[in-house]
Amino acid sequence: MPGNCNIKPVIRIAAAGDVHASEAIRERVQSAFARVEDEADVIMLAGDLTTTGEPEQAAVLADACSRLSIPVFAVLGNHDFHAGRADEVAALLSDAGVRVLDRSCAACEVAGMQLGIVGTKGFVGGFPGSVLPDFGEPLLREVYTETSAEAEAIARGLREIVHCDLRVVLLHYAPVEATVMGEPAGIHVLLGSDRLATSIAECGADLVLHGHAHAGSFEGRIGQIPVYNVAVHVTGRDFWIFDLEGARGRSEVEVEGPA
Repeated sequence: MPGNCNIKPVIRIAAAGDVHASEAIRERVQSAFARVEDEADVIMLAGDLTTTGEPEQAAVLADACSRLSIPVFAVLGNHDFHAGRADEVAALLSDAGVRVLDRSCAACEVAGMQLGIVGTKGFVGGFPGSVLPDFGEPLLREVYTETSAEAEAIARGLREIVHCDLRVVLLHYAPVEATVMGEPAGIHVLLGSDRLATSIAECGADLVLHGHAHAGSFEGRIGQIPVYNVAVHVTGRDFWIFDLEGARGRSEVEVEGPA
């Protein structure tokens, strides 16, 4: 139609972190996911899907997701590892149709565009002024190595989906200090690492989503790349909707609001 030639396609992303599903909140989880299906094209879950990492808790989320007609992508968080049964948690969700990403990437077609998602948990390490070094006791150096592996996975995934029109990085831990501000400064080192941001800055992305920092802040940036802390404790809503518009290189992110 005349006048529509400049209209860009839009992908509506419903994002949430730190759902902490359990039998006690089954009704709320079911209701939230049923409502958001009509509001979004894709759902992204930024870790801490369960309360303490028990498969029974994951089953609550799996039941809600199994009924959806839109794609769901997720990463695990530290709570999901607590019981030592993370593989079972991931398997239950996968059986329900959730694409659980762990140092991996995926793509899907939405609104006539290829949407690429790199997903991994991320890890700790801190931010400028207070970081864990690659030095000293072996256990501390193992922590540093773990964060390195997470950062390398982000870079590898972004290179693998370079052909996609739009690219999203889905994490649990924060890649920038701006979105953990509000938490006590003494625990910032446990809430994320700016080493995760290095891979994103070098390889490029259109949107970064994470959770974990319950008392953190909503918005930050890696250069010009927007970063959002979508923990439900921060957004105050079951989901937050983002409109991701246009082809990669000309993308715009509109913070649509709660769902």
